[in-house]
Amino acid sequence: MKRTLFEDEHEMFRESFRRFLDKEVVPHHLDWERAGIVPRELFTAAGTHGFLGMAVPAAYGGGGVTDFRYNYVIHEEVQAAGVNASGLGLSLHNDTGVQYLLDCGSAEQHQRWLPKAVTGELITAIAMTEPGTGSDLGAVRTTAIRDGDSYIVNGSKTFITNGINTDLVIVVAKTDPSKRTSGLSLIVVERSHEGFTRGRRLEKIGMHAQDTAELFFDNVRVPVANLLGAEGAGFGYLTRNLPQERLAIATISVAAARAALAMTLGYAKERKAFGAPIGSFQNSRFALAEMHSEILIATTFVDQCVLAHNAGELSAEEAAAAKWWCSDLQNRVVDSCLQLHGGYGYMTEYPISRAFVDARVQRIYGGTNEIMKEIIGRSLGV
Repeated sequence: MKRTLFEDEHEMFRESFRRFLDKEVVPHHLDWERAGIVPRELFTAAGTHGFLGMAVPAAYGGGGVTDFRYNYVIHEEVQAAGVNASGLGLSLHNDTGVQYLLDCGSAEQHQRWLPKAVTGELITAIAMTEPGTGSDLGAVRTTAIRDGDSYIVNGSKTFITNGINTDLVIVVAKTDPSKRTSGLSLIVVERSHEGFTRGRRLEKIGMHAQDTAELFFDNVRVPVANLLGAEGAGFGYLTRNLPQERLAIATISVAAARAALAMTLGYAKERKAFGAPIGSFQNSRFALAEMHSEILIATTFVDQCVLAHNAGELSAEEAAAAKWWCSDLQNRVVDSCLQLHGGYGYMTEYPISRAFVDARVQRIYGGTNEIMKEIIGRSLGV
């Protein structure tokens, strides 16, 4: 089935980004996996080549094109190159951090932050999750209490992508602790703010090159000018922007499943058992056929979701459906692909092993898949 989602300009962007990955990322990916973090220079290199802030207006140095298909191209090429963990920080910056600045920021904030976010000099992160709070944002305990021309921020966050490298953290905090979601605001904490510290870089079972950290806020004095949007409106902004984050997870999941199938097809044609390629056995052919079919169906759905998002028509329920189903698909596919690799699939030198451990978190972050089903179920009136 011919895909009609992308146009010539997207394919030109794809070729350019693929060359960037081949030169700047692929040769270093395993080193960064061992280090547990990518260098900050990766962001500035991506910015130099025009791969950050595609939706940022040209007046601030961005691409000036609001078109999620460019983000989708980045996701597909990162997965095809097998550098998932190294590329995730760039995707988080584009899909989430910069998007919140664009959507909620004032003209002054745009002028102050967007140019350097486009060049990669400022790396963004968003801090929602806390040690005792995950998907229930109303239970957030981090506070930002007004004190004259400042907010005093206290609390902690965990599992924060780009947490070590970040320069701007969009912190979900309670400006009115007496309320639940209606007391939430978005406060931008900058690297230089006194009292803002990073904890340990968290060790994960997968996604090793993508830095994940704990963040601590101890009486951090943040100017009121760093409030994103209106006080108390944070939950509304999160509700409005989370569908893009979940769509991003869906597109990454489908691309990752496709990449895992491609490497497994190659292995199944070369690896022999009982004198024949393992792909020639009926069980293997059926497994490969099932994965191919499901990926084809998922791609068709996700492509339509991207078009709907570009048109401003993607609902929260549709984004939730895409996120849970595609991340479940990714996990099923990589598990089947590893099985077809046999014992070699369990060896870390084989890329399928990294794809296997990297996949598991897709069902957790961006809202667990159980929460996605709850969102969908409520929309059905049950």
